[in-house]
Amino acid sequence: MAQELAFVVVTPHTIRKSRTGSVIGRLLSLTSAELIATRMFATCKDMAERYAATIRPGRDPEAERHRKLIQEYIVRSFSPDPDGRRHRSLILVFRGENAFADIKRVVGSVRVNNDTGETVRDTYGELIHNADGSVRHFEPAVLIGDSAETVAADLDIWVKCSEVEPALLARVPVYRYPERVQQTLVMIKPDSWRARSSRPGAVIDMFSRTGLRMIGMKLNHMSVAQALEFYGPVKGVLEQKLAPVAARRAMAAIKGELGFSLPKGSMKKLVELVGLPYARHQFEQIISFMTGRCPSDCTMAERESVGLVKSLVIVYEGEDAVSKIRDVLGPTDPSKAPGGTVRSEFGSNIMVNTAHASDSPENAAREIGILRMQENSFAPIVRQAIAEIGQ
Repeated sequence: MAQELAFVVVTPHTIRKSRTGSVIGRLLSLTSAELIATRMFATCKDMAERYAATIRPGRDPEAERHRKLIQEYIVRSFSPDPDGRRHRSLILVFRGENAFADIKRVVGSVRVNNDTGETVRDTYGELIHNADGSVRHFEPAVLIGDSAETVAADLDIWVKCSEVEPALLARVPVYRYPERVQQTLVMIKPDSWRARSSRPGAVIDMFSRTGLRMIGMKLNHMSVAQALEFYGPVKGVLEQKLAPVAARRAMAAIKGELGFSLPKGSMKKLVELVGLPYARHQFEQIISFMTGRCPSDCTMAERESVGLVKSLVIVYEGEDAVSKIRDVLGPTDPSKAPGGTVRSEFGSNIMVNTAHASDSPENAAREIGILRMQENSFAPIVRQAIAEIGQ
């Protein structure tokens, strides 16, 4: 079966209610389609109207009523308030065999059934009628395209919007104490993407209890060059901490295996011959884990190429954002992380510990720059996918 594209738009209401992680978790775990791109928007009224116009006429009277209902909802919910305040939405783009039908099955129908919770809309959507049959309240939770054949045309509108709107929605939300507002970066690491799983959504859900706002999201394939810069400060720390430990272990191994002790003063030489190479090997392991490539085996061109494994990068904004996120994340070593933290729940060891978070506002700014969160990576990825599939 041929490859298809599909997309899901998470509505501003779903984002405000911190249901984004649960929705992403369902989509990732219950469909076979692969997530290939994601981007946050704060749409203007013109974009909301253009998006509403993509909802095509229904084939029967009921479908036509639903079309008008969705169009009215989009214009009302995605347009800015009268005071100019914009609302955040999120688009997720998927690729796979029969992707559209797969996504539609998990999302569910506009005819919301709140008695089952079987689909995304049954769980998080609302469709309430008055006694006369008119609609009292409608919240679809997420929106999808009309058909597999129209996905490319619908995505083109979002691609064009991404080329004129900022990728980071800084200060779009309103804060009670603006002077305390910080940005921080979270990266859900490759170990959460090795198999079909709801884990990335569950991690987002755990971070949502901070009350912080997501203002940027990107599916990332970190290059070796980016990883070397991103983790550069870690290299010196590893050498300082691990080299003496490795040297002492080497000395103990020599005594245990050969039955004699090295002369006094040998420790310095062992640090140089064993400790530092070991620490540098561990640093290379980190880069390999985050990129899928060993830096010492890469050509210069390969170092600049996109990585072979994926991660999800999110920028959070809010009051005291750095400390709030790190409290939920937990310490680097999952075995020492308090219960209820991300790393205690999902981490395996110091390297395979589920997620990274900035440790200061200054490092957050540095990491946001390295991963180019301000740049529009959404448009080229989606355009290339459309060209490859020929939709």
